[in-house]
Amino acid sequence: MTEQIVRIAARGDGVSSTGRHVPFGVPGDMLLGDGTIAPGPHHQQPPCRHFPECGGCQLQHVDDDAYRNYLVSRVVTALAQHGLTTDIRDPHLSPPRTRRRASLRALKVGQGAVIGFNAAKSNRVVDMRECHILRPELFDLIAPLRSLLGGLLLQRRTAEVQLTLVEQGADVLLKGVEPEGYEAMEGLTSFCESNRLARLSVDQGLGPETLYEPFPATISLSGVPVGFPVGGFLQATEDGEETLGSCVREAVQGGERIADLFAGLGTFALALPGKVYAAEASRDAVQALKRAAPNIAVEHRDLYRRPLDKDDLKSFDAVVLDPPRAGAEEQVKELASSGVARIAYVSCNPATFARDAMILADGGYRIDWIRPVGQFRWSTHVELGAAFSR
Repeated sequence: MTEQIVRIAARGDGVSSTGRHVPFGVPGDMLLGDGTIAPGPHHQQPPCRHFPECGGCQLQHVDDDAYRNYLVSRVVTALAQHGLTTDIRDPHLSPPRTRRRASLRALKVGQGAVIGFNAAKSNRVVDMRECHILRPELFDLIAPLRSLLGGLLLQRRTAEVQLTLVEQGADVLLKGVEPEGYEAMEGLTSFCESNRLARLSVDQGLGPETLYEPFPATISLSGVPVGFPVGGFLQATEDGEETLGSCVREAVQGGERIADLFAGLGTFALALPGKVYAAEASRDAVQALKRAAPNIAVEHRDLYRRPLDKDDLKSFDAVVLDPPRAGAEEQVKELASSGVARIAYVSCNPATFARDAMILADGGYRIDWIRPVGQFRWSTHVELGAAFSR
């Protein structure tokens, strides 16, 4: 008996017409009686030699049409669990090799080191020899880092390597590395110079310490250079950032007094017209945004512990929300009882977004539209921009 694969589940498995979960199944594939898959029209040849061993991608076997449908289905399914529906716009997909930040693992093995993403569902490090998601400027550092860490790590010790592409080049943060002595420090300096790093920082467990930064590291947001803190947050791709920014600007169009909540470094605040207030819990981000944009009223505020209440919200006719994966439940409860006319909501978790959307809907808001965004190419990570109004 054969069955057709009809959809992709949240974690990436194909689901058959009878509800069976099938690893690497794609809608249009046929599940044969012996458990093997007969590939359908949307099943593609994965471009990377490390797939499916590497945990950096889960869906390289899925073509773009099926991947777009997957992004939409994740949002629709999350909304349906709360009885919600709305207009779902065409998803945006970031092209291959455009990721400008990544967190990798490194492990000392023999006289050298391996470096890459963890293997799928494992702590084992896949030694990265090619990558179809990272910006080439970041991938070009993998081989030099492999050599560097081979001389710094203790046997069988692991380290975390955070890579971010800023305006001056690659910003590298090493966690779990303990360089000791003059020779080790000289080696780090030589590595930075030969690879033209923007910055190198090391965290030995007490917080990051910058060892090399010839010029202040910055990132341009809406054309404004902003100091980039060590370990700071940045949207994964430039085109993803622009797409989400377009969603935000459209959603709050007409607003003259706008609050950007969970503002970070000002990704959206700096793109907004009118009088803008920004609230953010990270002290480093707050200081960077204040220096970059003195015209924006920036407040250091933990919105989980101290959300803007309905009296605070009287000052605004539009609000931007861009919370972490946990969503913004406490802040959304206050918004639901406010008179704010328009809300732009950027989310990296359809499940918590749908929960918050239900709270807003119960408070009288309607979801005007949602646009899914696939910044994390070939992964099960789904982002979105949404517009609410009352």
